[in-house]
Amino acid sequence: METKLHSFLNSNLLNKYLVGETSSEETKEVEYYINNFPEAAKAYDKLQYNLELIAKAGAVDVPKNVLANILDALEESNDTKVIQLVQNRKTPWYSIAASAAAILFAVTSFMLYQKNQNLSNENNVVVDEIFDLRSDIENNNAKLDELSRELNKLNDPDARKYVINGNDRAKDLKTVAYINPVEKTSMIDVITLPKLPKDQHYEIWAELQDRMVNLGILDESDRKLRPIPYMEDALALSIKIGNKGDANNTTDTEVAEVSLKEKE
Repeated sequence: METKLHSFLNSNLLNKYLVGETSSEETKEVEYYINNFPEAAKAYDKLQYNLELIAKAGAVDVPKNVLANILDALEESNDTKVIQLVQNRKTPWYSIAASAAAILFAVTSFMLYQKNQNLSNENNVVVDEIFDLRSDIENNNAKLDELSRELNKLNDPDARKYVINGNDRAKDLKTVAYINPVEKTSMIDVITLPKLPKDQHYEIWAELQDRMVNLGILDESDRKLRPIPYMEDALALSIKIGNKGDANNTTDTEVAEVSLKEKE
């Protein structure tokens, strides 16, 4: 549906509808998008507002004192006394009127030019807002798709849930692991992790028959469902306190553990 909305916004139907040039079918389509999609309604309101500005710009009232000032300036210029060798001739009234009209036209044209520049800038802002809105919609749709995929993994009947609670060393620690042996995926959800010194962090480990495998670092600032490596034939998951920069944690720093064989 988002693709159809984008195609509609890129079409010229809103402009045609605004000036009454749409057919009955096109009118129904435009009104459907305006009534059901805020993006279409916002774009239509902007176009309507710009049309009103253009109409007002075409009826600009020139300040009343402009013509009077022009005539006063022309009259003052006629008071200058100059000795001439030929007989003075009075400037015809229509020449003065023509000069005043030319100046008045120039002033009006300049004001209209400024109005048109403002309208052009306004239209550019509207276009930018529409593109930003589309970008936000696409980003939100991507996040929703990602969340939907995660929820599908959690709701998969083959997925198994393991709650990992802390021991006496970290009583407030709580995480949840989701393991799907059919899809061969593992995910971890950090709920609470007690604070540690700056040079330490929490690590999640998988216990195999003959060894322990480090699956990564847990950070409470990243409190969202995230994947961890899937380990075939893992017997248990445990959480240890490790020193930053030391990937091989062989000391007894375990603060939580859950067996993976209980669910079988």
